[in-house]
Amino acid sequence: MLNQLKPVDGARHSKKRVGRGIGSGLGKTAGRGTKGQNSRSGGGVRPGFEGGQLPLFQRLPKVGFHNRNRKEYAIVNLKQLNSFEDGATVDVQALVQKGYVKKVLDGVKVLGQGELTKKLTVKVHKVSASAKTAIEKAGGTVEVI
Repeated sequence: MLNQLKPVDGARHSKKRVGRGIGSGLGKTAGRGTKGQNSRSGGGVRPGFEGGQLPLFQRLPKVGFHNRNRKEYAIVNLKQLNSFEDGATVDVQALVQKGYVKKVLDGVKVLGQGELTKKLTVKVHKVSASAKTAIEKAGGTVEVI
């Protein structure tokens, strides 16, 4: 019965209640030991700290250029747009609804792989040159948001 379900024995642990008196076994120093950096509140070291030794991420060689302002676009190809009806407006919501775009990221870009046989109005963030000519050749229009 659903009202009688309970976790298997040993699957759940009761919360450790520290600093609740000598009799609890975790009173006074609350299991942290005496003195030292980790016994203090706010103690411990930041991630990557190796006790003053040069940390691994600083020792490894850095290669190439990493653009902090890089934009990543969700990609849709022309052949996928054929599933829309003739004369339809293809925008970001329509692409998400059809399942061609899972995450919009910084926008949606249409690339020119495949052939387009329908006349569509495409409203997206970016369009490649080959995709734009193919859409216009099929009688459609392109709007960059």
